[in-house]
Amino acid sequence: MGSHRRLVPSGFDRGARGATLCVLTAAAAALGVLSAGAAPQDDTRAEVDRLYEEAEHATESYNKADERTDTLRDQVDRAQDRIARQQDRINTMRDALGSLAGAQYRSGGLDPSLALMFSDDPDDYLDKAAVLDRISSRQAGELKELQGAMRDLSQEREEATRKLGELDKSRKAVARHKRTVEQKLSKARQLLNAMPGADRAAYDRASRSGRVPDLTGAVPSSGRAAAAVAAARSAVGRPYVWGANGPSGFDCSGLTQWSYAQAGVGLPRTSQAQAHTGRAVPLSQAQPGDIVTYRGDASHVGMYVGNGQVIHAPYPGAPVRYDPVGMMPVNTVTRP
Repeated sequence: MGSHRRLVPSGFDRGARGATLCVLTAAAAALGVLSAGAAPQDDTRAEVDRLYEEAEHATESYNKADERTDTLRDQVDRAQDRIARQQDRINTMRDALGSLAGAQYRSGGLDPSLALMFSDDPDDYLDKAAVLDRISSRQAGELKELQGAMRDLSQEREEATRKLGELDKSRKAVARHKRTVEQKLSKARQLLNAMPGADRAAYDRASRSGRVPDLTGAVPSSGRAAAAVAAARSAVGRPYVWGANGPSGFDCSGLTQWSYAQAGVGLPRTSQAQAHTGRAVPLSQAQPGDIVTYRGDASHVGMYVGNGQVIHAPYPGAPVRYDPVGMMPVNTVTRP
């Protein structure tokens, strides 16, 4: 992806700056709220941070491949429909040409000069021969044109099928990578579970979604934004699920896509694509419903809901929840 401008958090989220300074991912944001005495060891925190970020990259890659595969499949289906229709036309013309060929054989088995010699009405013969020649030439031209179109469409279908095969292989590769990351996440969770009970309980409390911030006075930018915010708020507490876009589970971009779909607005599937959807606004002017992407590569996304808060699907094991908008470096803020 191309580079994106980095937005600087404004005064409205000063309360989140401490988290912004020490947190690079949603996972680290959860860990960062722990007290110094209860925090996991630095190497464990770094490992969890790395694994969660890697998992999010894998999910976004999977979503992108899935979206491209669906697009190509639609293209292949449309090409096959066009080919079928043109094949019917060709078959019809072949039947017509077959009838003309039979007539030519029956009347033109003789050399044209002999047929003219034995004709009872030479003028009539010449007229019919000229008409027949014009018909044959026209239909032959039409057949040639359709055959050319058939070749083009056949090549298009073959190319689309080839691309579809490549993307299916890519999806399988991403899925394999996803399973590898899940294994790493499981190992990281095992490390966290091996911590002393008080430390583990503090971490688990940081990953819960029961906290509802005060959003009094937060005014959405439009009716559509208001509907999207309402949908996102209704999803709080639902689980993070790989590659899911609702309604029972979500990944980060799936949540924002689903929320806006409830408002009748179509968003792209990936966070990188969502970073370019709508009008860019400064973070200081963010309003409920705005889309906030994170990190330099826009690999995470959430929805701003007012008073310095976003709703997002953080990472596996942590359900959809509220967090400070400055929980990690902001990349873009856009208004669909």
